[in-house]
Amino acid sequence: MQDAECVALLRWALPRLGLRWPGFRKVRRQVCKRINRRIKELGLADVAAYREHLERVPEEWPRLDALCRITISRFYRDRAVFDHLGAVVLPTLAGAAAAREEPTLRCWSAGCGSGEEPYSLALLWALRVGPAFPGLSLEVVATDADQHLLARAARGCYPRGALRELPSEWTCRAFVREHGNECLRSAFRRGILFLRQDIRSLQPEGPFDLVLCRNLAFTYFDARLQRRTFLDVAARMRPGAVLVVGKDEQLPDPAGFEPSPAGLGVYRKGGAPSSIGA
Repeated sequence: MQDAECVALLRWALPRLGLRWPGFRKVRRQVCKRINRRIKELGLADVAAYREHLERVPEEWPRLDALCRITISRFYRDRAVFDHLGAVVLPTLAGAAAAREEPTLRCWSAGCGSGEEPYSLALLWALRVGPAFPGLSLEVVATDADQHLLARAARGCYPRGALRELPSEWTCRAFVREHGNECLRSAFRRGILFLRQDIRSLQPEGPFDLVLCRNLAFTYFDARLQRRTFLDVAARMRPGAVLVVGKDEQLPDPAGFEPSPAGLGVYRKGGAPSSIGA
């Protein structure tokens, strides 16, 4: 399958899935390889035959939707974002939770993939922020639509390259080498709940103090679906909670959300006086 053929197919099909072509332009090769394998699996001659198959067989659309999930992830992805979370955001939120006499700081990692993001949060809390708040625990609800990625997350084992952005001392403390992979020690997996949920149709119960929805809804979803997802996410955030999106993403309706002076895709929901930019 030629690149131009795949691009034409995606431009035609993505709007029917509530997705937008610009979000896929730079990462399309991952999707195109999957579609090409699917075409061969079905015994079809070419892209045109696959398009006809989609028109004839409505059940193929959910399969195509699954093929369009982008799975690029690694620990501490966008290091500046996690450094800001550790230096400013988590301590501020933890202080507010302690003032309310809450026992738990609740976080949601939406589109968690194979677990690198929620585990990075857990490491950040355990090794940098949490010791200053001994009466407070961190709870992370991590959701994704892909059961295979969630199974990998549950195993907690990764190739060495997935850890390249982690502080090296964290790697030594938190991981053990097993069968050629780096496996997270059980002590750093506590407090993380993995759920199979597609954010477009199902979300976990709030309220949350911190939500990470990075490089997902506000990159790949169309404008209508972005707005609906944003409202769903905002409804599960307590006043003063922080939302982190991709550093190059924009909120569809930022009213009521204050951007951090640091940028980085960090926003605070109005309703409480906490600061996220100091």
